[in-house]
Amino acid sequence: MLTLHHLEYSQSFRILWLLEALGAQYELVSYNRDPETNLAPDDYKALSPLGTAPVVTDGDLVLAESNAIIDYVLDGYPDSPLRPGAGHPDRARHLFWFHAAQGSLMSAQGIAMVLTLLETRSPWPLSKILKALFGRVRAMFLDPRMKALLGEMEKDLASQPFFGGDNLTGADITLVYPMYAAREKGLFDSGYPNINAWFERIEALPSFQSARAKDNCERITFRF
Repeated sequence: MLTLHHLEYSQSFRILWLLEALGAQYELVSYNRDPETNLAPDDYKALSPLGTAPVVTDGDLVLAESNAIIDYVLDGYPDSPLRPGAGHPDRARHLFWFHAAQGSLMSAQGIAMVLTLLETRSPWPLSKILKALFGRVRAMFLDPRMKALLGEMEKDLASQPFFGGDNLTGADITLVYPMYAAREKGLFDSGYPNINAWFERIEALPSFQSARAKDNCERITFRF
């Protein structure tokens, strides 16, 4: 049986939601972060090939990386609407957002996080120099990239209710982590009614609610 090794406040919520959406049979093993370092515990890092979340085991197989796990799990459900097949009208839309989640959105968020850490943890006067330098990087690269990406999201969600099209797909599931991380930072406080409606839509899904209950968190928040 597939086992999800679930780290709190992490990307493994995606896999928890996926399994609930499929009605899959699986075992859930939960891990808490270290209260001082905020990192995964040693027994979790020893299990994962990369020391990161999510990770699943299936017999002798140990698999990491969110989208790899989603594809692996969905291979066992070839008729699931969570992955539109070749020729389906929503196939291209699903593929774009499924890969944009990691390739565009999370990469931009990761760069922003690293810049902030360097800026805030460097000694003065280096921190002052880095702040000016990184401000230019944000203005010239990160902010325009993020604005374009969020604009495309808002436009697409005006035409169909989910990132994967007319129905929930793996695209929505893999986007849940960076989208909530972005919402925590206030990126959708104004000007994005369709994106905010998407949050309401997925939160009303029974599969999302059951995943939240098993995640045992009072509210959805992720550590990025």
